[in-house]
Amino acid sequence: MSKAKRAKRKALHPKTKGKRSHNGEADFWGHGPGRPGMARLEAIRALISEGKYPNSHTIARELEWSVRTVKRDLSLMQNRLNLPMEFDPQKNGWYFTKPVPFFPSIPLTEREVVGLFVAQKTIEQYKGTSLEPLLNGAFRKMMAGLDDAVKYSLGNLDEVVSIRPLAPGDADMEKFQLLTRAVREKRVVRFVYRKHGKVTTGVKVVHPYHVAYVNNLWTLFAFDPKAKGVRKFVFFRVTGLELTDEHFVVAQRLDLNKELEGSMGVFKGTEKHEVVIEFDAWGADDVRGRKWHASQDLEDHPTGGLTVKMKLNNLEEVEKWVLGFGEHATVVKPQELRERVARAAEKVTAKYGKHTELLTEGKRMTEPLGR
Repeated sequence: MSKAKRAKRKALHPKTKGKRSHNGEADFWGHGPGRPGMARLEAIRALISEGKYPNSHTIARELEWSVRTVKRDLSLMQNRLNLPMEFDPQKNGWYFTKPVPFFPSIPLTEREVVGLFVAQKTIEQYKGTSLEPLLNGAFRKMMAGLDDAVKYSLGNLDEVVSIRPLAPGDADMEKFQLLTRAVREKRVVRFVYRKHGKVTTGVKVVHPYHVAYVNNLWTLFAFDPKAKGVRKFVFFRVTGLELTDEHFVVAQRLDLNKELEGSMGVFKGTEKHEVVIEFDAWGADDVRGRKWHASQDLEDHPTGGLTVKMKLNNLEEVEKWVLGFGEHATVVKPQELRERVARAAEKVTAKYGKHTELLTEGKRMTEPLGR
């Protein structure tokens, strides 16, 4: 093989140390270093197909991998993928007993099929958004490499499982691509932004660090030089987005889990609150079985109710959460949260108070006598 071809193959198939997945099975997808990867197996198939009887050592030299890695991949191709390949002791190399012009369909375990199905159904939350055609197209390409048994299994699961998310956030594809590109290339962006609940807007010039889907909304996490800190910008409130030619150096590494560890959503506070909320049986059934926060501690009551404890750095988001349960949730502590919920309840009562009195009066007038 010429140096040019070898350099090209090396670029397409970098040297890695093969490892197995956490459950002991080979990872065919090869996401990241240390995994077999379909790309590497395909490179070995191509070499054997040339009919030159390569062995583990010649393959290792040709593709610049370790002999140990090649031996493991050859064993996987022969024993798990069941490729028609044999080792010829006389010629000291591998050959195919019948033509293998392309790599066969990818075998999946039952657990992997279920995982793939969940990934497919998750696309449904983007139905009607600009991301739907892109995700569907990518999934169809991935499905093309699966065997008929897997496709049949996915079809059967489709008859019994579906996903219907509530109010998924949309993402303008042009905006999405521009911001993810800015993150990758470390380029400054400029845009007009409207803060939550505000009518006025302002120009922002920031350093994009990360794009995340939080609470059903696409959000940009970026360093704001003026604010001297990381700020969050919801996609749909961003307009006039421009990708500048100015590059930036990451001022502080963003750990998203740490950034949001005290938040129920994206709001980041500086306080420390131990929040305790009691739910009656009706409210408890809407709380159980879901991960609301990493610190949550759920305690069941004999009556069917539930006590939830969380450690948060702000009360803005949990206040709205509690109010959403109406009469079925009671704040035990902190006192500040109790007062905030009470004030909000008073404002709601003021809005509907007169209307409620008229309804109550009308009901009394229409009630039969003697009751």
